[in-house]
Amino acid sequence: MDYRKLPHGGEQISVIGLGSSSLGASGEEEAEKTVAMALEHGINYFDMAAGDAIPFPAYGRAVSGCRNKVYFQIHFGADYRSGKYGWTLDLEEIKRSIDWQLRALQTDYIDFGFIHCIDEFPDLEKAKDQGTIAYIEDLKRQNIVRHIGLSSHTPAVAEKVLDMHILDMLMFSINPAYDYCCGEYAFGSGDERSALYRRCEAEGVGISVMKAFSAGQLLDEKTSPFGQVLTEYQCMQYALDRPGVLTVLPGVRNREDLKRILGFLAASEEEKNYSVIGGFTPKESTGICVYCNHCQPCPAGLDVGLINKYYDLSRAGDELAKDHYGHLERKASDCISCGHCDSRCPFQVSQSRRMKEIAAYFGR
Repeated sequence: MDYRKLPHGGEQISVIGLGSSSLGASGEEEAEKTVAMALEHGINYFDMAAGDAIPFPAYGRAVSGCRNKVYFQIHFGADYRSGKYGWTLDLEEIKRSIDWQLRALQTDYIDFGFIHCIDEFPDLEKAKDQGTIAYIEDLKRQNIVRHIGLSSHTPAVAEKVLDMHILDMLMFSINPAYDYCCGEYAFGSGDERSALYRRCEAEGVGISVMKAFSAGQLLDEKTSPFGQVLTEYQCMQYALDRPGVLTVLPGVRNREDLKRILGFLAASEEEKNYSVIGGFTPKESTGICVYCNHCQPCPAGLDVGLINKYYDLSRAGDELAKDHYGHLERKASDCISCGHCDSRCPFQVSQSRRMKEIAAYFGR
């Protein structure tokens, strides 16, 4: 398993986490065995936005001997007391739901307390006016909540909460379809979504990714908005390559699903290569580097995708990106303008020209 560091706190988070939306479908016993299998393979980040109440006691038993080694992403606004998923903005209902979740999970603290599923500005105002955000902040002061997060599908709403400077983590829907304005939750333009990812990276707010497969639509030719199938591994790599992303949270139903997802760790670069999306991205998205590194290998030894990412992040205000660029063994100024990357780029980026631009920006 690979891990990425949470900027606000330093926790090492597994790049593959576990989504619980479908985990209850196979029953409590299978859910518990699936969580145990995840732990055995190094998964330590678990999202508790479940489809029903079944996973909660299963998690409680599975992590009872290693609670200090796992991170729960718990949602203030998701309610499971009826046995099914419910959504509420009422603070008193939220408090009762959180108490239920903590008892079921056999824990007395919350690693990541999330303002749950805020996609519209009126809902954000209610979360503020009715005291939900203040309640989470108070729990953080008591060290009951260790970090504050937000789950949303809407870039503009996420930006508004980022302006409040309370977030350590953002749960956001990221996949090629949504980023190119295709699908039910494809809110915001491609530029708005990319700017959000860069801002999170620049401000040290980690991103946990939901709907990496566009609710399964990208995995089926009949439902893919592109009319072409992408694999789970391509979608996961795409999400992990976005700025700010720490972990991807595929939803699994059982150990069989989890075993297939874990195969990502041993998959070849070719199996994870998502450059095929260059053939069906909209015209306005061509000429923009998405860090896929399909242009590799570079004859001069440049990591073209990483150089582009540090450049984009630096322009977004990320001071660390400048330092990271400075420590690269090969920099944009080492480009020999051979044109190899230009000819291979699926997104029609003139990388040789861009390397000159980047070298001028960084001064090397």
